[in-house]
Amino acid sequence: MKLFRNVLIVILILLQYRLWFGDNAYSEYQTLNNKVRQLESANDELRLRNKIMLADIEDLKSGLEAIEEKARNELGLIKQNEVFYRIVPTHE
Repeated sequence: MKLFRNVLIVILILLQYRLWFGDNAYSEYQTLNNKVRQLESANDELRLRNKIMLADIEDLKSGLEAIEEKARNELGLIKQNEVFYRIVPTHE
């Protein structure tokens, strides 16, 4: 009976060793879990960026106002005999 108990204790120790220090150990699980969370966060940011880009595309398809606004803000285009003021914020 004593031999059986000692064998069980050795098996338990070996299983615990594999759990904490072996291949696919708990620490590796934690590392991979953190990496998954980081990638999910990056994916959420990219999904938001895609939604914004799709909204811009729909605006550009829907009418001339969005095209005119983009031309004014990004290219600095103005109509003839028109004064256009752009206020640039200062970063302090």
